Amino acid sequence: MRLEYKYVVALISVFGMFMNLLDLTIVNVAVPVLTEELGASTQEVQWVVTVYLLSVAVAIPVSGWAGDRFGTKRLFLIALGLFTAGSILCAAAWNIESLILFRAVQGVGGGLLMPVAQTMVFRAFPQPERARAAGILVVPTTFAPASGPLLGGIILDFLSWQWIFLVNAPVGVAGILLAAIFLREQREDRPGRLDLPGLALASGGLAILLYGLAEAGSRGFGDARVLGFGGGGLLLLAAFAVVERARAEPLIDVRLFLNRMFALANLTQSMAFMGFSATLFALPLFLQLERGLSPLQSGLVTFPQAVGVMAVAPVLARIYPLVGPRRLVAVGLTIASLTTLPLVFLDLDTELWWIRLAMFARGMGFGLMLIPLQTAAFATISMARTGRATAVFNATRQVAQSFGVAIIATVLTSRLAARGAELGPLPIDAAASVSAFGETFVATAVLIALGVLAALLIRDREAAPTMRGAGGR
Repeated sequence: MRLEYKYVVALISVFGMFMNLLDLTIVNVAVPVLTEELGASTQEVQWVVTVYLLSVAVAIPVSGWAGDRFGTKRLFLIALGLFTAGSILCAAAWNIESLILFRAVQGVGGGLLMPVAQTMVFRAFPQPERARAAGILVVPTTFAPASGPLLGGIILDFLSWQWIFLVNAPVGVAGILLAAIFLREQREDRPGRLDLPGLALASGGLAILLYGLAEAGSRGFGDARVLGFGGGGLLLLAAFAVVERARAEPLIDVRLFLNRMFALANLTQSMAFMGFSATLFALPLFLQLERGLSPLQSGLVTFPQAVGVMAVAPVLARIYPLVGPRRLVAVGLTIASLTTLPLVFLDLDTELWWIRLAMFARGMGFGLMLIPLQTAAFATISMARTGRATAVFNATRQVAQSFGVAIIATVLTSRLAARGAELGPLPIDAAASVSAFGETFVATAVLIALGVLAALLIRDREAAPTMRGAGGR
């Protein structure tokens, strides 16, 4: 039996996306190891995580134009090749500075890869089947980041930290071969010119703002450097929005945000993924540095979140046309927020199975949100604008994850400083450290709760084009 081309596209796209998204969190579990092996501070190692997310976010806007200009197949091959090469360079890093640099290279490949893969899938499936397409895409979108700490733990327990990156090499080569053989080329007739001013403003603004936010943890929000970089970044991003609105061929078509459904979907996912990435950054630190768990043990505690997502994913394509996105997204994020609260009360004696149960329930909440939100976001987006809209949607998510990691690292650093505590199993300040982590997890729950408020503004009737005939087949 011959597999339909749309499923060939989906399988190859998921193959590439999974590897890319795995790297969003696989390094989280390695933070204590990298700190020791490379002689770096926790804040310096945080930039190994943050610079990857930032590079992804900076590269994503270019992908929409590049896919239209050069073709989605060609861009997919280039992105996968760049990501694979970046992974090999990361494994060869000799200090923390070189690792941060090579992670930036890897992130550029990942930033180009994500939206072009998603664009290929959405273009391969007709609009009434986009809930099914979103159900396929939810596998790498959530399972990969949530399983990253587990795979990272296995690698760190039995191999060296370099294998966290080297594992991508054979997978990347296999993906390139499959894509070269089976994918068809597709490009738009009028892709336009690359918006270099927009790229400079967006890249500069994001980098400067994130640097200011990262410095706030140790310096405080009232520090002149923090205010200067933070304010400068915001001004550049504001200028970017103004410039893009006036350009005939913008890097990011900000006019897409005039589409109410698309704008709300982006706002909702921003809040959700800030909390999602923040927790997956902070919890491994708590489990390893305060509870003394190994990387593998830590990964086994956080992995149930991925199982929770996958538990609800198979039924959502059928439920979505009947229930609609508004209730599914709002209920899902409510569950995710409430099940984050048990993390606030963690201590050194909390039974690990309670944490696993909370993470499983949290994953179910995220699963309820992801497919409906991803489907509804493109409900009223034309096929011709899908490439640019997909780039915007992915850029928003990656920026949100970058900010989630930066915010939670800032909150944790400031709370530790306020309590006179340090990371690590130091008996003299163990209680203070645990309290600091508890206050940090409050921030993650609040971020997700803000997503609930945005979800309640969604109107199911605006998603009607994706609700006809999407289930039951």
